[in-house]
Amino acid sequence: QVYNKLKGPPFYSGIEAEDQVSPYAAYLHDSILLYALGLREVLQQGRNITDGRALVERLRGYNETQLYGVTGLLSIDENGERFMDYAIYDLQPVGNASRFVPVLQYDSYRKQISPTGALSQISWPGTTRPSDTPDCGFNNELCKITLTSSPVNALIITLTFTAVAGIIFVLFLLVQKGQLKRQFGKDSWWLIKYEDISIIKEGKVIAAEDGSRRSDLPGEWWVNHPGTPSSTPSKLHGSLGSSALISSNTSYGFTDKQGKEIFYSIIGVYQGNNVAVKYVTDQTAGFRVRKPSILKEFRIISELKHENLLTIFGVCIEPPNVCVVTQYCKKGSLKDVLQNSDIELDWVFKLSFAHDIVSGMKFLHSSPLTSHGNLKPTNCLVDSRMQVKLSGFALWEFKHGTTHREITAKNINYSELYWTAPELLRMERFLFRGTQKGDVYSFAIIMRELIHNHEDGPYQELYMQPHEIIGRIKNPDAVVPLRPTLSVDKCNERIIIMLKMCWDENPDRRPSFASIRRSLRGASPEGHVSILDNMVNKLEKYANHLEEVVEERTVQLMAEKKKTEKLLSTMLPSLVAEQLMAGKSVEPENFSSVTIFFSDIVGFTTLCSSSSPLQVVGLLNDLYSLFDEIIKTYDVYKVETIGDAYMVASGLPIRNGLRHVEEIATMSLHFLSAMLSFRIQHKPEEKLKLRIGLNTGTVVAGVVGVMMPRYCLFGDTVNTASRMESNSLPLRIHISETTASALEEIGGYVITERGWIQIKGKGRLKTYWLKGKVGFQMPLPDITDDVEEPLSGSFEAEKLSI
Repeated sequence: QVYNKLKGPPFYSGIEAEDQVSPYAAYLHDSILLYALGLREVLQQGRNITDGRALVERLRGYNETQLYGVTGLLSIDENGERFMDYAIYDLQPVGNASRFVPVLQYDSYRKQISPTGALSQISWPGTTRPSDTPDCGFNNELCKITLTSSPVNALIITLTFTAVAGIIFVLFLLVQKGQLKRQFGKDSWWLIKYEDISIIKEGKVIAAEDGSRRSDLPGEWWVNHPGTPSSTPSKLHGSLGSSALISSNTSYGFTDKQGKEIFYSIIGVYQGNNVAVKYVTDQTAGFRVRKPSILKEFRIISELKHENLLTIFGVCIEPPNVCVVTQYCKKGSLKDVLQNSDIELDWVFKLSFAHDIVSGMKFLHSSPLTSHGNLKPTNCLVDSRMQVKLSGFALWEFKHGTTHREITAKNINYSELYWTAPELLRMERFLFRGTQKGDVYSFAIIMRELIHNHEDGPYQELYMQPHEIIGRIKNPDAVVPLRPTLSVDKCNERIIIMLKMCWDENPDRRPSFASIRRSLRGASPEGHVSILDNMVNKLEKYANHLEEVVEERTVQLMAEKKKTEKLLSTMLPSLVAEQLMAGKSVEPENFSSVTIFFSDIVGFTTLCSSSSPLQVVGLLNDLYSLFDEIIKTYDVYKVETIGDAYMVASGLPIRNGLRHVEEIATMSLHFLSAMLSFRIQHKPEEKLKLRIGLNTGTVVAGVVGVMMPRYCLFGDTVNTASRMESNSLPLRIHISETTASALEEIGGYVITERGWIQIKGKGRLKTYWLKGKVGFQMPLPDITDDVEEPLSGSFEAEKLSI
């Protein structure tokens, strides 16, 4: 509640979990309640609420101020202290364990000490409970002995010495008892209460050929309770329900061929972990857990920590629920993985499984357990990360009451002995933990199943009964001992040689697991045997290749970006293009003084009538390419081309003072000079005659359109510049009065007055000719002033409409 309140108004705390709330919050909460209660009492008496002494006096010893807060009863005694109840606990045996039990309870409100029924069960040192008062009283008031003689003094000294010695002895016994209790507490880490396990899923149940049903839980010693039918697990297991195949939307294992979910163990939750609850056949196992040999084995298991060994959380010794609680492996056993039709195991997976088994066995062989003794596919469990966890080792005496296994006709399942070494089969009574060389033999049989992906055992191709197969395996007189077949097509020659060495008839010739691991590494591509190593290696290669690809794509992207920017800059001014690429909108802008240039080709219509379209396109491309190269040397912006018309402006979008008039005027002279050397490819004998018009004034410029946007100019200045061009003469630069005035202000330009002419839509305007510039070194056309002017408003003058 405090956490939820702090998250809201007016605090808006930034805490992210309930455990970040201080444990003192409850006490602070109750303190505020008690304080508010005191304020109410003071207010009702009409006293000053800022008088702290009056408030405390009101609360002290006043029974009506009792209330229950978050921490319990809130009440203050006459000393100004809170009433607090206490209890005295004694460690007493309860069932098979020991726990603290309350024997005395103190009621602070009534100031009474009351015993409980457990008080009589206290094991006091001596025969009776000690007196609550010393023999001589607390102040020696009950002993009034006067030491007057020497014999009495000697007697007192002797008794004192004896008492001190007795006390020391008793203390010694108590210390020893405490140490024994602590030692047992240290060794009882494995003890789990069955009520602390929450059963959530039951294991897979399979129908046998005889119509009965059995629980197919990994490990041969995990079974149903004794005395219960194999078709129905005991209800004493907990809330297990029926033994039908369980399916769920939550995936805990594989699915069968009908798509139903398969659970390979009874699943429970213990201390927040998904665990496998595996019941023991002998339900009397709980009564022998205190044997020193079994406690020693539990202590060894607690120290076994390896990524390829199954974690054992502990055992429950409460009949009829004697069970072992282990880590739950989602994929079941290796046998289940081989039986699952949805999984295709490639060589990398097979090598990874084999490497996990070898790593776990190598660790076991170097541990105090020294060996496994029951290595087979059902004891090689597979977790959700497809990593093998070895199970079925140790705890033999706890499970069976003995450390030896006997092979007799009445309890033997011959198909479970396929992985047992022949030298052990011949003994008929051997240690459950087996031998290290026997483990190597078992691994070889498992490896063969992995290679051939057999799900029905290593000898399925023999079509023999299990007891016949075991008889041939353990036959010491056989010329060629029976072993599973091997195919070179399934694996390389190196693995075949290793397996034959592992199941050699002579145990001394079998290699160690350290040698087997080296052989697996040699047979693995690039020396990686685990799935994780292979994945990391592939990811590293991919990452390195990805860096090269990214770098190459980045270079290509930058090149394409430059092309795009260059193309955009040819369509729009650089400043405008940068704004558009940055995602900014370009607002229309007013320019108070710019100079506009228009030009077209005199007689272009007649030239087109005598030329093919391709020739016309080639002519315009050559001409405008020439013009584009020329304007690069000037501070101008090419607005557009329409047919044979070429439009240029200066003074926008970047303002340049009065330089725009000079830039356009000089560029116009450059254009005329270029006409002297320009040649028409399909008509080299003809000369192009360019007609130019200039005007200076105010315009508004802006970007128009989304598809193929254009930077357009608007205003009467543009119209007047167009009229200057349409009323010009071949190889002449016709300028308006505003342009002429600006050029005269700058100085250095040769300007002659043309006079007043009639301009369509403008009336009579005074115009001028621009003929040259002082210091201009390029040749210009030699045109006399008496050239006949065309009529104003001719077709050539009207073909361009802005």
